[in-house]
Amino acid sequence: MQIIIQNKDTLLYDDFKFKCSVGKAGVSSKKIEGDNKTPKGTYALGPLYFRKDRLSKPQTKIKTIKINKNFRWCDDINSRFYNKIIRSRKKIRSEKLYRRDKKYDLVLIIHYNTTKPKKNKGSAIFLHLTNNYSKTQGCVAIKKKDMLILLKIINKKTKIKII
Repeated sequence: MQIIIQNKDTLLYDDFKFKCSVGKAGVSSKKIEGDNKTPKGTYALGPLYFRKDRLSKPQTKIKTIKINKNFRWCDDINSRFYNKIIRSRKKIRSEKLYRRDKKYDLVLIIHYNTTKPKKNKGSAIFLHLTNNYSKTQGCVAIKKKDMLILLKIINKKTKIKII
């Protein structure tokens, strides 16, 4: 089974249909760093990062990792850590996973450009939370209640197809 993102605002999985949001600039097969586009294609998922201080470990078959205060995702195209999780490094441009807003209380990694990342092809593509379905910087976002349902029914072999 695979998760399918269609029409830029619908996430489908089996008999489930959820509202979602994607990148501000839509979906593209020519993703580049900072273009606000969600990459078209089919990608593996996981692991799931979660904020233990805000919610208990979700029920899921996906590997789970607690987000620590120093967890960041490197989006520095000049770094050897590009498009990887890192511990806080002040000289490397990166995005905090431990945030004040609740977007990253549950973050499912979409494996776009993560294996042997190509510089400037795009980084930090996640399935994360939203309160209002506002457009993202390239991720896919859904409501917390929908994410918790999705996490219960997917497994480590589930892929996401963005069309």
